[in-house]
Amino acid sequence: MPYIPVRSVEHYYEWIRTPTNPPERKPIMLFIHGWAGSGRYWRSTAEALSQEFDCLLYDMRGFGRSGGTPLPEPTTLAREDLSSPAKSAALTYELEEYAEDLAVLLDALAIERVNLNAHSMGASIATIFLNKCPQRVQKAILTCTGIFEYDEQAFAAFHKFGGYVVKFRPKWLGKLPFVDQMFMARFLRRPIPAAERHAFLEDFLVADYAAALGTIFTSVSKQAAELMPQEFAKIAVPTLLVSGEYDKIIPATMGRQAAATNAKIEFALIPNTAHFPMLEDPTTYLQYVRKFLQLEDIPSSRSL
Repeated sequence: MPYIPVRSVEHYYEWIRTPTNPPERKPIMLFIHGWAGSGRYWRSTAEALSQEFDCLLYDMRGFGRSGGTPLPEPTTLAREDLSSPAKSAALTYELEEYAEDLAVLLDALAIERVNLNAHSMGASIATIFLNKCPQRVQKAILTCTGIFEYDEQAFAAFHKFGGYVVKFRPKWLGKLPFVDQMFMARFLRRPIPAAERHAFLEDFLVADYAAALGTIFTSVSKQAAELMPQEFAKIAVPTLLVSGEYDKIIPATMGRQAAATNAKIEFALIPNTAHFPMLEDPTTYLQYVRKFLQLEDIPSSRSL
């Protein structure tokens, strides 16, 4: 399996390509996964687009097959330590730090410019990257992201619950029958293949403890609630924002609000899907993506 050091942390990556005859150089599409996931769940989407793009998947620091960072465990850190910029050489779990990881990854692989397709927390990281390095992105697709308002009580309760969820993850949990269905129930409106459900559960169980908890604190925070509306408004790259109609994690109304901040952002709603529209209804998802990328038109009965 291919790994590459990014800021002293080994990162897993893989290419999904469809060979051509004669060989030709295609544009690159890079996929970014969400919290506690990995590049694995983007594989089917990448395969569907591999005729037109060389598709690059990678696992973010501390998730999937990529290593974590040697910070103290979050339970030993004050809340403020996790959400404030690093005062030492150690990497933190700020969204901006993960955007910097992405820039370094592209440099390490000698990639100058990409198209981005990012999901959930990964879409927040991609949005920050779009504004840090707009010259490195041709077009962007942000799936299941949006603007949320800060609520101190709700955020505190979420952090407390998230702490319990991350702490109590026995490996044997993945061997129990139907656990994968229960684990994914909140994220889905439509069923997805069993292999995809098992992969999600496995990724959750192996996620680095500090990274999983640290990104809960930084992605759902007062700082993020204040930062992200500004970041969406600043996007200068043509962007498609896709929401699932019944998404309970990041409701479609939040996606609409984000798209409304900027004329560069097109909005698409995938009916009868939730937090993983690219897996729940891949046909419709790919139709919107292909139209946005000017690869083909979607049926006239479905409009952006």
